Amino acid sequence: MSKSNAIKKNMLDLTQGNITRGLLAFAIPVFFGNLFQLFYSLADTRIVGSALGESALAAVGATSVLCNLMIGFMNGMALGFAIPVARCFGAGDKVKLKETVGNIVTMGFSMTLLFTVATLLFIDPLLGWMNISPELYADAKDYICIIIGGMFATFAYNAAAGILRAVGDTLAPLGFLVLSSILNILMDLWFIYGLDLGVAGAAYATVLAQIISAVLSWIYMFGRYEIFRLKMMDLRPVKETMKELLSAGGSMAFMSSFVQFGTVALQTAINTLGQNIIVAHTAARKITEIFMMMFGVLGSTMATFAGQNYGAGKFRRIREGLKVATVMSIIWCIAVLICAQFASEWLIGAVTGSDTKEVLETGALYLKVDTCLYIVTAFICLFRNTLQGIGDHITPVISSFIELAGKVVFAMLLTPVFGYWGIIWSEPVVWIVMVIPLTVAILRNPLLKMQAAE
Repeated sequence: MSKSNAIKKNMLDLTQGNITRGLLAFAIPVFFGNLFQLFYSLADTRIVGSALGESALAAVGATSVLCNLMIGFMNGMALGFAIPVARCFGAGDKVKLKETVGNIVTMGFSMTLLFTVATLLFIDPLLGWMNISPELYADAKDYICIIIGGMFATFAYNAAAGILRAVGDTLAPLGFLVLSSILNILMDLWFIYGLDLGVAGAAYATVLAQIISAVLSWIYMFGRYEIFRLKMMDLRPVKETMKELLSAGGSMAFMSSFVQFGTVALQTAINTLGQNIIVAHTAARKITEIFMMMFGVLGSTMATFAGQNYGAGKFRRIREGLKVATVMSIIWCIAVLICAQFASEWLIGAVTGSDTKEVLETGALYLKVDTCLYIVTAFICLFRNTLQGIGDHITPVISSFIELAGKVVFAMLLTPVFGYWGIIWSEPVVWIVMVIPLTVAILRNPLLKMQAAE
C-alpha cells in the first residue's frame, strides 16, 4: 500500500472517482449537520418567544448578529485551519498532516482564549454602539456574555469538525450535532420553564450543548484515527506550518468577520425601527439561514474538494467540481424562491409564535424580495471557498470587505430615509458588487486552466 493510500484508508478521498457522487457524499452529511444546528437555533427563538414574550425575543435578536460576529471570527479561523489539513491529506503527507493538526491545537485554543477575554472586557461599549434600548439591555447583556463565554467550546467543536471533514469524515460531526441539538432543546425547556432562568437559560443551554459536542468530537477523532493521536512534541509550534495556518485561518476569519460586521451595522439601524421590526427581522434572518444553508454547505464542500485536489495536483478536476456545485446551487435557488413567495408569512409565524400583522408582513416582505437574487449569493459562496482551497486568501477577503462597506453605507445613509426598505435592498445590491472580484479571480486563475492528469 502506497504512502498516500495508507493515509486515505477509511476516509473520503475527493481526488478520484465520480465528482458528483463525491461532492454529494461529502455535502449531504454537512447539510444535515447544519440543518440540526439551525434547528436548535430556531428552537431557542421559538421557546424564548413563546415562554418569555416578544420583549425577550427582541433582546436576543438585537444581539444575535454581534454573537455571530464574535463566534464567526473563531469559527472562520477553525474552518481556515482545515484547508491545509485537506491539502496534506490530498498529497498523502502523513508527517505534515500530524504536524498541522498539532499546531492547530496550540495556536487555535490560545487565540480563542485571548479573543474571549478581550470581547468580554469591551462588551458594554459594543452593546452601546448597537443602540440596544434600555428595556432590552439587561437581558441582551446576559445572553451575549454567556454565549461569548462559551466560544472556547464552539471553536473546539468547529476545529474538530473541520479536521474530520478535511479528511472526508462528515458523518461523525453530523452525529455529534444531532445529539447536541436534542440536548439543547431539552435544556432550553428545563432552564426556561423548570428553573425559570429566563433569557440566560437559553444561552446556558446552547453553551452546554456545544461543550458536549466538542468533547465527543475530540474523543472520537483521537480514538478513531491513529494519525490524530497527538504527542507533546506534535504541539510544538513550527514556523512554516503556523504561517500557513495563519494565512488560511486568518483569511477565513476576516472574511467571516467582515460579513458579520456588516450585518451588525445593519442591525444597529434595525434596532432604531421598533420592537415589531426587530422581531420580524430576527425571524426572517433565522429563515434566511435555512434558505442559504445549502450555499454554505456547497461552499465548504468546495473548500475541501479544492484543497484535496490542490494537494494532489489535480487542478482541472477542481474546475469540474465547481461546475457540478454550481448546477446544484441553481436547483436549490429555484426551490427556495418558490417557498419564499408562497409560505413566508407562515414561516415567520412559525418561528416567532407571533400573530402580530406587522411582524408577519414585514418578515415576509424581506424574504420575498431577497430570495430573488440568491443565485448571486450562491456564486459568492462557491467562488470564495474554491479560491481559499487553492491558496488565494486575498480575493475572498476583498470581496467580504466590499460587503462590509456596502452594509455600513446602507445602515448610515439609506435606512434613516427609506426605513426597513433600506434594509431589504441593502444585501442584494451589495451581493452584486462583491461577486465581481470573485468571478474575475476564478476566470483568471491559471491553476483552474491546467490540464493536469487525473
